[in-house]
Formats: sequence, C-alpha cells, structure tokens
Amino acid sequence: MAKTNFEHLKVYQLAERLADVIWDIVLKWNHFARDTVGKQMARAADGIGANIAEGTGRGSFQDNRRFVKMARGSLNETRHWLRRAYVRKLLTKAQVEKMKPLVDNLSPMLNSYLQSIGQVKRGQAKPKDS
Repeated sequence: MAKTNFEHLKVYQLAERLADVIWDIVLKWNHFARDTVGKQMARAADGIGANIAEGTGRGSFQDNRRFVKMARGSLNETRHWLRRAYVRKLLTKAQVEKMKPLVDNLSPMLNSYLQSIGQVKRGQAKPKDS
C-alpha cells in the first residue's frame, strides 16, 4: 500500500515513534496503572499523529492548521501524563531519557509545520483559502 501524504511528514513519523514507545511501556504496567494513567497517556500520544493525519485530509489550510494546533494540545497532554507517570514511579529514568528527545523535538517540529501550512513558494500563485 502506498503511503499517504501525512505519512511522509517527519513530524508525523516522530509522533508515531513517541506513541509506539509509550504504548510498549504502558503494556507492561499493572492493570490499575494501565487503566488510569496508561490509557490517558496512550490516547494523548496517539492524538498527536491522529490530528496531523486528520488535518492533511481536510479541504482547507485553515482546517489543517486547526488540527495541527490540536496536535500541539495532545503533545502538552502527553507531557502532563509523562510527568504524572514519572512522579508515580511508573517510568524509569532510562525510559524518560529515551522519550525526552522525541518529546523535545516534537514541539518545534509542530510549530514549523504549522507555519509552513499554506505558505506559497516563490513563483506560484497564492492559494485561494489562505
């Protein structure tokens, strides 16, 4: 199956990596931790990539930008749950160190992607809905 447009985006690929790392960690937690913090953290992390994907399928630059802003919100929610999980001793320092570069790089990548949506390259006509 051919990749869709969003699957080629580096920001989307990074969001997928973070969500997969979190998923693998949460699967090993006990039922209570998985059912409370784990579900919330996994949903928030999955929401980053899901919002990027959904935004690319929308019909306008404004809609796409709105979904990237929601992806930023999901990233902040993921940060919250990672903090809670670490304080509650559900994450080891090694696990945090593995995720930290992913989390730290996602924010500026999302901001750059947001700024790029709807920009016109030199020599091209301006998009109608920008």
